Amino acid sequence: MKNTPVGIVMMNDERQHVWEQNEKDNMAVLHQWADFLKKNLIDRTGTCPEIVIGSETIKSITTARKVGEELVKKGCRQVIMCYNVWDFPYLVWPFIQTVGTDKPILSLSNNNGAYPGNVGLLATDGALRQSGIRTHRIVGEIMDSVTQKKVLKWVRASQAATCIKNEVYGCYGGHSMGMETGYFHLVPTVKHFGTTVYQIDQLLLVKMMEQVSPKEVEKGFKWFSEMLGNRIKYDGKMLTPETLKKQIALYLAMKKVNQEYDFDFCGLKGQRELTEHVCLGDVPEMMMNDPYDWNGPKEPFVCATEADSYAALTMQILKYISGGLPVLFMDVRLYHPDLDIWDFCNSGNHASYYACLSDDPKENFAKITFHPALEFYFKAGGASVEFDAAPGILTFARLGLWDDKPYMVIIKGESLALDNDTRRKINDQTNPTWPHVHARLECHFENFLKVFPCNHILAVSGDCVESLKYFCDICKITAIVPGRDAEIGNIWALVG
Repeated sequence: MKNTPVGIVMMNDERQHVWEQNEKDNMAVLHQWADFLKKNLIDRTGTCPEIVIGSETIKSITTARKVGEELVKKGCRQVIMCYNVWDFPYLVWPFIQTVGTDKPILSLSNNNGAYPGNVGLLATDGALRQSGIRTHRIVGEIMDSVTQKKVLKWVRASQAATCIKNEVYGCYGGHSMGMETGYFHLVPTVKHFGTTVYQIDQLLLVKMMEQVSPKEVEKGFKWFSEMLGNRIKYDGKMLTPETLKKQIALYLAMKKVNQEYDFDFCGLKGQRELTEHVCLGDVPEMMMNDPYDWNGPKEPFVCATEADSYAALTMQILKYISGGLPVLFMDVRLYHPDLDIWDFCNSGNHASYYACLSDDPKENFAKITFHPALEFYFKAGGASVEFDAAPGILTFARLGLWDDKPYMVIIKGESLALDNDTRRKINDQTNPTWPHVHARLECHFENFLKVFPCNHILAVSGDCVESLKYFCDICKITAIVPGRDAEIGNIWALVG
């Protein structure tokens, strides 16, 4: 998975008789932190960001510039400034001006009375903040697990921010059905995230479908047939071998165009051109987001239903924050107040990974059924994917805009395992042939209604709330974490 180099340096005392005695110990602490990061930042593809260690402590103007140049030459996109002893705060300027003040900055100190790194942190980091430079601060001992987790959450957040900064979103067909909350709002998006869009007509995908290898389509068809057997509910009209093969061809076409243009993530409009004249996009979207296909393991490639651009961007952020997990795309469909349960479901792209949270497709597909697409909505036919998400902790999120100012709603919650009678009763109230997440949120219903920006919600496995808050700070947007108890203000008061 894509990542960016992390620079880590140690601030020090400029007095020679002091730094001559502490240099070795300070560099040992620096290497301990670097080793910890190398071991714990490995993502699902087995890669880790390069950790670039300053060759000596920053103890003079000369060393500040020298160490800064070392990070620049290695392409560091974020900086961890360590404090193990008192330092001379003014030395931060020749260092950080060399590296660049636009980088995410973490000030990281011990909590030691004899060698007060935290005093140096507050003096030095305070100077940065006086000039309007955004930083984060963590104080704690290197062997403390709480401190370690905070540092990892910050680095994941900074990785997300620095990775998406030069990315391009491939938008196939534009936002669907006039959903303006799915529009790619160029100026605030480039300003805060550094991400742009390239829009391509869906006609290109249709033409590319004609060029994909028939053998590869057959290979995919055989894979689904073996996985699902009689759980492919052919009806001779909407779902036939031919309409399923069209969906497979659409997946292959989208994959090919993404590779040719070098897109980083994408969105598929679908309705109405594809869904009424070609095929439904559910299977292709699912496979894009999954960590496998019939050719084996692969990196999930974010693809948003209905070309919802801010959903796609949120998904890409969640993917980086989680270290490469697949991400869920859902409709905010129905709230059940008697159970305090949300039913998040739509015809679109719930990654099949969430059926069992397994990297083995056989385990996930054992709980999946392909149903005929609803003719009422999707005249061209194809398969709708049906399953209930496995139980587990999820982090829900969504980017939105208030008066052209981006913000992110972040909510911790869980997917529930319900008894069969309750599950069927809930699913039948919406659509039992679509995928469902039966969710309980750590957020009161009224608070959700006040601040949630649109009809699509995204989620990733695990607790990523703190990392997302760091991310929002780095990108200079408002993070809103609506709670369960305290009433929160309206969106214009929170973002305005």
